[in-house]
Amino acid sequence: MEAAIRTLDKLRSLEQLYRQGFRSEVIDRTLDKLLAAEAELALAERRDLEARLSTYEEQFNMSSREFYRRFRAGELGDGVDFVEWSVFYEMYQAIRQRLDVLGAYRQ
Repeated sequence: MEAAIRTLDKLRSLEQLYRQGFRSEVIDRTLDKLLAAEAELALAERRDLEARLSTYEEQFNMSSREFYRRFRAGELGDGVDFVEWSVFYEMYQAIRQRLDVLGAYRQ
């Protein structure tokens, strides 16, 4: 948590500098590369989660979206497979949100 706070402080410092008119091609290129690398990692995670979700969808003959709706409504019980599927689906949704934020940096 401490490292995350320090990172946010550094980002705020850069933001403040840029708002004051400071510009640096090195920082611009570095940030572009960092964000593109993060987008690539997120895409790889998404592909992995899609494969995991697909396995459950085939096994239970149901889309993950429909499964999750029914699972959250208490219609399917709390078997180990369903709990695991729900966790993978939540992770998938989080990755999609992260990719939405990183959209401009995806290849």
